[in-house]
Amino acid sequence: MQPTTARPVLAAMWALLIAANAFARDGSQWDGQDSRIKEWFEHLKQPDHPRLSCCGEADAYEADRFEVEGDHYIAIITGHRAVTDIPVGSRIPVPNQKMKFDAGNPTGHGIIFIGARRQVFCYVTPAAG
Repeated sequence: MQPTTARPVLAAMWALLIAANAFARDGSQWDGQDSRIKEWFEHLKQPDHPRLSCCGEADAYEADRFEVEGDHYIAIITGHRAVTDIPVGSRIPVPNQKMKFDAGNPTGHGIIFIGARRQVFCYVTPAAG
């Protein structure tokens, strides 16, 4: 890559990285939450993209139940904590690379982070810590 084209490409990559984190929505539903839990949400990173957020606590759904189907998890929505609305009982297939096992889980709930078009960013099982 020529030096004259490297800078615009790097600038575009940084802009995309910043924009990806900006899509996290905050509907203030976590106001008054234990500061330890709020901090956990703020620092949780995608397992397959460790520099990217799991998309912010506003995109989090409780998924206390899950099943294993073949070689992957199916998270079952058990509560709403997200700005968007996926009905309780919905079954969400979780790609293996989106399973998060290395950050514990102080919430007492399984937490799944879901974006637009039901894209899964992370799933932390209830037994993860």
